[in-house]
Amino acid sequence: MNDLWQLLSFGFMHNALLAGVLASVACGVIGSLVVVNRMVFLAGGIAHAAYGGVGLSFFLGWPALPCTLGFTAGASLLMGAVTRSKNERTDTVVGVLWAAGMATGIILIDLSPGYAADLMGFLFGSILAVPATDLWVMLVLDLLVIGLTAFFYHDLLAMSFDTEFAEARGAPVVLLHYLLPLMTALCVVMIVRVVGLILVIALVTIPPYLAERKARSLAGMMLRACLWSLLFCTLGLLVSALLDITSGACIIAVAAGCFFLLTGWDGLRKYFAGQRS
Repeated sequence: MNDLWQLLSFGFMHNALLAGVLASVACGVIGSLVVVNRMVFLAGGIAHAAYGGVGLSFFLGWPALPCTLGFTAGASLLMGAVTRSKNERTDTVVGVLWAAGMATGIILIDLSPGYAADLMGFLFGSILAVPATDLWVMLVLDLLVIGLTAFFYHDLLAMSFDTEFAEARGAPVVLLHYLLPLMTALCVVMIVRVVGLILVIALVTIPPYLAERKARSLAGMMLRACLWSLLFCTLGLLVSALLDITSGACIIAVAAGCFFLLTGWDGLRKYFAGQRS
């Protein structure tokens, strides 16, 4: 316990905890929309394509966060256009864009002069190294995501459960079709420092999935997902700091452990309920 209090006294731990809070808000809000709209594969494509933005930032010597954000936003809009085209091979094209983004990032990093020392942080997360400047960027992105979601909430709700009904009531379905992948891109870039590009999809999907079990509305699901994500980030961060293991992987391990525990418990309850009936 003394070691824990000593860790919490350091400035980098304060930044890490704040980063976890800010990332949790984005994960809860956008992750809920991703889950109810069955966009997990698309979100995975956006997350992995973001590696191209990382490579571009190293190659050009530009700041990593804005460069990755711009590249990922472009990739998300392209994937949105692909899914809008009604092509039977949409999943294949998204998979190609996913692979192309990662390949582009790797090639650009290979062509970059010097050593990409920060590369592992983008792949697996480096929440303990989040600078204060990134926290301000994360806060702005959070406010943008919350503002857009609140403004389009009723239209997003209608589109999430019945696209034809949403169109009939006058919702801007086409705009929302592109806006949702774009907000997913903002979320991905925001939490890349927390768990990394490889693990980001787990933090976007596990908290909303667990939140959906008890939620009675989309807004309630978002709130519960934010709390689940905050629990995973905080607990995983503290465990990783105490055991000196990779923070991003530890956060996801905590989330996955809760996922298997709770889904297993639900399965056992249903089994024994069926036996009694």
